[in-house]
Amino acid sequence: MELSLTRPLLFFDIESTGLNIATDCIAELSFVKIFPDGEQRIKTWRFKPWDYAASRQYPIHPAASAVNGLKDEDLAGEPRFCDKIDEVIEWIGDSDLAGFNSAKFDLPMLAEEIERVRKWTGRKIDLDLHSRYMVDVQTIYHYFEPRNLKAAYRFYCGGDDFENAHTAEADTVATFEVLKGQIRLYGDKIKNDVPSLSSIGGRSKTVDYAGRLILGEDGEPVISFGKHRGRTAREVYLSEPSYFAWIDSGEFTLDTKRQFALLKEKYDAEKKRADAEKQSRPATEDELQSLAGKWSGKLF
Repeated sequence: MELSLTRPLLFFDIESTGLNIATDCIAELSFVKIFPDGEQRIKTWRFKPWDYAASRQYPIHPAASAVNGLKDEDLAGEPRFCDKIDEVIEWIGDSDLAGFNSAKFDLPMLAEEIERVRKWTGRKIDLDLHSRYMVDVQTIYHYFEPRNLKAAYRFYCGGDDFENAHTAEADTVATFEVLKGQIRLYGDKIKNDVPSLSSIGGRSKTVDYAGRLILGEDGEPVISFGKHRGRTAREVYLSEPSYFAWIDSGEFTLDTKRQFALLKEKYDAEKKRADAEKQSRPATEDELQSLAGKWSGKLF
């Protein structure tokens, strides 16, 4: 069945540098525009994410790169969003909007990028996204196919809802039954062991439960938020150890503070070992030359 439209409906999706709408940027934007007569047009842009305040390319978060495959060097030669905003606005035109989970992420991200252009370039932009209808396909999906424990129990275990739903014991037993049902249904697609089951969905492996630290591709803990987003914890500690003290005194979970403290202990121990090895080994020729320059025999 074709969509019944009185004006164009613009489906759109965004790939971004991360999930923080206030600070992250659009790296890729795709439009599929459907007209009332059934005509369909497609347009995709890649952008160099731009930090207007610092006048530099904004880096992609490692976790985002792992999902969308985009890297900083892939986007270095692309135009900025502000360079193509006239074209983007022309494509939006008088369309209503549609997407998958777009009401919670893609739409706010698109609006944020437009506001940045307004603020930092002084451009007058005659566009109000709030005046458009927004069709979120995920919302419709979840409305008619609820994604909760009761729905999962009906789907995987069959029959009526389990008794005493929303009591801790009943919910826990039902969760166990649902997992067994999933293994039965997807047995040819998943391995029946805990490590494999825990990895389904490709989630970033976090060091702390709050996800303030994630593991990079090389296994190094990487900071996932704030001004040091994307930098390794080791790099930050060596260049700005006071940051770890700020974490310890800040409004973070105790688990997050503990993981940062454990990393501090590890880095301090590594430094002590390196210093001890340096003191116990013979001096290198460069070190001897440096000492000779310092102790030339002249007091002044």
